[in-house]
Amino acid sequence: MELLQAGVDCSVIALWLGHDSIETTQTYLHAHLELKEAALAKLKPYERERAKRFRLNDRLLEFLNAL
Repeated sequence: MELLQAGVDCSVIALWLGHDSIETTQTYLHAHLELKEAALAKLKPYERERAKRFRLNDRLLEFLNAL
């Protein structure tokens, strides 16, 4: 979107992105910013969970021993 606001022609952006058709590029360039913001506002903030250590259970151990 910044390229478009800076005055770069849509056809140039399409070439940079490798799109065969400028219509494909138009889809991305003209998506409504307020709709994106509304969608992002509905998301739950990312909370990083502490990594859990893998624990081998008896069923898996039996399966592996049977191989």
